[in-house]
Amino acid sequence: MNRLLIIDGMNLVRRLYAAQPDEHDLAGLAQRSISACRKLCLHHQPTHLAIVWDGDQESWRKQLYPDYKKGRKPMPQLLADYMPPLKQLLAAEGMASVNADSEADDVIATLASKICQHGGEAVIVSTDKGFSQLQFKGLQQWDHFSNAWLDIAAIEQKLGINRRQLLDFMALSGDSGNRIPGIPGIGPKSAAELLKSFRSLANIYNALDKLGSKQAEKLRNGYEMARLSYRLAKLRTDLDLHINLSDYRWQPQ
Repeated sequence: MNRLLIIDGMNLVRRLYAAQPDEHDLAGLAQRSISACRKLCLHHQPTHLAIVWDGDQESWRKQLYPDYKKGRKPMPQLLADYMPPLKQLLAAEGMASVNADSEADDVIATLASKICQHGGEAVIVSTDKGFSQLQFKGLQQWDHFSNAWLDIAAIEQKLGINRRQLLDFMALSGDSGNRIPGIPGIGPKSAAELLKSFRSLANIYNALDKLGSKQAEKLRNGYEMARLSYRLAKLRTDLDLHINLSDYRWQPQ
C-alpha cells in the first residue's frame, strides 16, 4: 500500500529556525531540517515523500478577503533568501519538493485527498489544526514537535464541538490566527453552544425564531460574513497539481 508522507515545509522550517539561537546559522538549519525529515521517514516508513512549500503569489483567499492573514509576521528575509538552496539540499537527500503557487494548505489537502481516495494512506506533518477538517479514511496528522499524533479529542474538548463541526464553528466565530472574521458578536463560546443545540450552521439559520432576538439579529445580519468565513476556512481538495506520484517515491539514501 502506498503511504505518502506530506510535510508542511514552512511550518516545519520556520519553527526550526525560530528555535535556533543564531539566526545566521543557515548551515545548521539545513542540517536540522534534513535530520527532522529523516526522523519522520524513519518513524512513518512512507513509500512516498513530498515537502510542500508556500509560493509567492497572492492566494485566492486574499483576493476574496484582503484582510485574510493580515498582520501575520512575514518570513525573515535571511530565511526567505535561503529557501532555494535549502530545497536543493533536501532534494540531494532524496526529499522532493512540491512548490505551491500561493498557500501550501490546499496543495497538502489535495495530495492527501488523492492518495486516500485511491486506497492509500497519508500522513500530514504539521502543527496547523486546520487540517483536522479533513476526514479521509487513511489520513492522519503528525505533530513533529510534540512527537505525537494530533489530538483530535483534545481539540474537540477545548472548542466544545466535534471535528465535523469545525468549519461551521469557524464560520460563526472566525479564526483569529488567519484573520477569518466570523460573525460580529458571536464568539467561540456562543458558537459552540449554538452548534451543541442545533448541530450545524444550516440548522441554526433554520431556527432563528427559536433564539433570543439579539442573537438572532446578529446571525441574520452576519449571514454573508458567515458564508465568507466558511469559504475561507475550507481547504480545497480539487487542485490540478500536474505531478506524478512516482516522482516522489522515498528511497533512503
